Amino acid sequence: MIDAGVIDPRELSNSKVAMVYGQMNEPPGNRLRVGLTGLTMAEYFRDEVHADGGKGRDVLLFIDNIYRYTLAGTEVSALLGRMPSAVGYQPTLAEEMGVLQERITSTKTGSITSIQAVYV
Repeated sequence: MIDAGVIDPRELSNSKVAMVYGQMNEPPGNRLRVGLTGLTMAEYFRDEVHADGGKGRDVLLFIDNIYRYTLAGTEVSALLGRMPSAVGYQPTLAEEMGVLQERITSTKTGSITSIQAVYV
């Protein structure tokens, strides 16, 4: 990424990448927030208005792996004592996934395009 100019090690503010990690050894609450944190960062870059009046950016958001987001939600739900659905997922799955997916959108200042891997 340095050779391609995506990361500028001398001036990090000129870099064109931001990464958020939620490893499987982290508590499920942390892993559940990683997707939303990455999306919040993408929204910031999309909506950022520059001092020269320039508009935001078009952002490419990679989520690897959206299934881990679902699993983290299932673990948090179990820790909270909620009854799982008939197929074993948390009862709030549709709402949690909807909140994440609905925020991936275009505005007048920029856009977010998302690529999400699903490994089961």
